[in-house]
Amino acid sequence: MPGEGMSRYRGLFPGTFTMGNVVCGFLAILSAFEGNITVGCWFIILAGFLDALDGKIARLSGGASQFGVELDSLADFLSFGVAPATLVYAIKLNSLGKWGWVISIVYIMAAAYRLARFNLLADTEEKKDFLGLPVPGAAVTLVTFIIFSYYLWDGLEYGEWLVSMIILFAFLMVSQVQYDSFPDNFDTPQNKTKLIIMVLAGIVVIFKPRLLLFPVCALYILFGMGREVFRLFYVGVGKVTGRPHGRRKTDRGISDE
Repeated sequence: MPGEGMSRYRGLFPGTFTMGNVVCGFLAILSAFEGNITVGCWFIILAGFLDALDGKIARLSGGASQFGVELDSLADFLSFGVAPATLVYAIKLNSLGKWGWVISIVYIMAAAYRLARFNLLADTEEKKDFLGLPVPGAAVTLVTFIIFSYYLWDGLEYGEWLVSMIILFAFLMVSQVQYDSFPDNFDTPQNKTKLIIMVLAGIVVIFKPRLLLFPVCALYILFGMGREVFRLFYVGVGKVTGRPHGRRKTDRGISDE
């Protein structure tokens, strides 16, 4: 039947975006080898844009599949695990000797773990938030810091911040810290608020992307960290006072603390 024939090709369109993600990750690595650091950074940002689109398009077109999930994870590992680690190593970590190797390897392993955990939770209840810092979020924040630095100082300044960030992000990826996801619909006040914030952030970034992308990404990460600190404080107070300390949303849904 014609409908059955069309269903076979529904995955091709989102798959094209996923393959674009793969190409961008590979070009970012090549750029790092050739010394074109900022060019490689922009390739990772483009990969992030394609990654944000492929899942949405797959759901809209009815082309979502387990194959697409696995392919997307492989693409993300290349573009947001290996590629940013290579760029950061090329621009800073290589000066640290073997410690540079260790930091790069730890980041790549954390990205692999985070992606594998996400796949295990992909078939559970609808996810309201991410469990741990998303791998694309970590990668894009790292490379936007490099672009930010080149824009202000025409080179990498405060390289120790970059080293601190890649270590921190490796920890956050494998942690239980909760981060907001992009909602599929906007039928709740919370999701509508998220949409307004994302639109405002996008408008702000458009004016000076090289200057403002990093602050916006950093705010996203800091917000998740701050919310987790508040939650831990709230839980601690609850244990001391004997009051119930509520429940927490995870990738598996809502669970008791």
